[in-house]
Amino acid sequence: MAKKPDNLSFEQALAELEQIVANLEQGNVPLEQALKQFERGIHLVRASQQKLTQAEQSVQMLTKDEEGNAQLVQFDSQE
Repeated sequence: MAKKPDNLSFEQALAELEQIVANLEQGNVPLEQALKQFERGIHLVRASQQKLTQAEQSVQMLTKDEEGNAQLVQFDSQE
C-alpha cells in the first residue's frame, strides 16, 4: 500500500507525482485507474505545497533580525 502523501519526503512525493503524470500522459491507463492516479496526484501536490510553505516560513524566521524585520541574505551556491 502506498504511503500517505504527508509521510513522504518532498523528493519522494515529487518523484511519485512525475511517475503519475508520465502514466497518464501515455493514455494507456483505464479510466477508473486514471481517476485514482489523478486523485493521488492531487493529494501529493497538496502535501508538497504544504511542505514548501513550511520551508519558506522556516527560512523567513531564520533570516529575521532582532526586531523581527526580514533581512535579505546573499546566497552563494559556490560554498
